Amino acid sequence: MANDPTAPFSGVQWKNLPAPSVEDLNWLVGKLGKAIFSECALQLPDTSPTAMTAADVPPHLGFLSKLVVRDSNLGRTHLFTLNYDTLFEQAMELLGIQYFDGFTGRADARFDPSVYGLDIYYPGEVAEGRVRRFDKFLHLYKLHGSIHWKQKNGEMRARHPDLESFAGYGALEPGGKAQRLSASPAELETIGILPTSTKFAQTLTMPYAHLFRAFQIRLGAPQTFLLVLGYGFGDDHVTRIIETALMNPSLVMLVVEPNPQSQILDRIRRYKDLGKRAFLLTATENSFQTAPYSAATFDDFSRTIMPDVQWLDDFLRLRRFEKQLSSSSQEQI
Repeated sequence: MANDPTAPFSGVQWKNLPAPSVEDLNWLVGKLGKAIFSECALQLPDTSPTAMTAADVPPHLGFLSKLVVRDSNLGRTHLFTLNYDTLFEQAMELLGIQYFDGFTGRADARFDPSVYGLDIYYPGEVAEGRVRRFDKFLHLYKLHGSIHWKQKNGEMRARHPDLESFAGYGALEPGGKAQRLSASPAELETIGILPTSTKFAQTLTMPYAHLFRAFQIRLGAPQTFLLVLGYGFGDDHVTRIIETALMNPSLVMLVVEPNPQSQILDRIRRYKDLGKRAFLLTATENSFQTAPYSAATFDDFSRTIMPDVQWLDDFLRLRRFEKQLSSSSQEQI
């Protein structure tokens, strides 16, 4: 809050203007929280009934479906994200992928890091008489929090909000967004590590401290492959963990960067010179000039670089069948 002595506002020097009141500052913080929430209240586009391949579906579906089919003997996938949105959660629920995200419960989930030590298996009676791992499963870590996290009675809770009222928000002009924010519920707020100078201090508190510790432990494990997508190495507290992990002699890192002129390239080349275990996937200069930010993006990587999987085709076939049944039922009515 604005009246907290440790709040960033306490260090602001107001020039040629009277200092705003605590009420004014709390109003500003509330509006900023609503704006960040609204910008991140993204909804996964509906899968077209004519979708045939991964190129026809939202990239999150293609990425996750291909990610979880890796050999289970190699260990479970651990997905770390700095995003506040819930697109990954929406995609996993649509695909039927089970995941643990650090919370237990359904109606009003509580943060409980012990769930990361659990796994999902088929019982013997449905798996040819022997216990077998459930394939479509991963661990999800939201290092900077999420729009569906809330502080309640001193505990971190998770409950997914209805995002329908935010449909079309991102396409609005600034004036339209301001009007939409003014009409949003007064209690709307977000919990997360916001892009301020206090980010590092917040990572030392729970639940973030546990999540970052898990990130560090995973990168230190033997035979680890780190895939970096959409991260510009701009968060020192995250980059420091990655650089420390490069001391792991069996770690291999692949960074996907769409801009061949980015400063990230020099950083990765330095990493590679140190250990020969850092690799870079980027667009060529010619392709970038012809079609900027079309190659080596998250979308391009998930659609064209990652190998196709059969069960994504089965999922799309099932979705087409569901659409046909729904259309037939409506016509009969």
